[in-house]
Amino acid sequence: MNSANEVHQGTTDGKLPVPEEVQDAVRTLLRWAGDDPAREGLVDTPSRVARAWKEYCQGYGEDPAVHLSRVFEEVGGYDEVVLLKDIPFQSHCEHHMAPIIGKAAIAYLPRNHVVGISKLARVLHGYSRRLQIQERLTAEVAQCIWDHLKPHGVAVVIEASHACMTARGVRTPGVGMITSRLMGCFLEDQRSRKEVLSLMGY
Repeated sequence: MNSANEVHQGTTDGKLPVPEEVQDAVRTLLRWAGDDPAREGLVDTPSRVARAWKEYCQGYGEDPAVHLSRVFEEVGGYDEVVLLKDIPFQSHCEHHMAPIIGKAAIAYLPRNHVVGISKLARVLHGYSRRLQIQERLTAEVAQCIWDHLKPHGVAVVIEASHACMTARGVRTPGVGMITSRLMGCFLEDQRSRKEVLSLMGY
């Protein structure tokens, strides 16, 4: 049964209901950090934080592969690299739950069909909207495209800044991390690998 506070926070204003235990967890964190969750500026923070995290992690509620289910076989004889680059994304690291903000380049060499270009970005966002490490995110995006489009090759390069390093710990701003996953012809054939990385700008 929902508490009165849950009703106040969600069911009467069209917003997602937030369980009291989740709000209590945020209040505990605020107190532990040194602030007073009862002060005016923080009274509604627990419900806001909870809803924000539901949004940040909405990728848990979807299967990114669904976006690759509709393909097109009429491509006018096109058999070269398909590349979507500079795709912005944001995620959160699973170690400190701090933001990961970056961009990705996703390429594949079609075999028999292609997919709508926006679907590549949707696959990226489906995996990035989860607690992540960049290495796994890169591998998951590449593997999903490889498994469901069955192309000759897949290449994914992600470049991102990690707040767990720039805003805490070593506190080194301006540092970017680059990860890549190459599969099929982009891994096995040096010319193909050089071509796709060049098109990506690497």
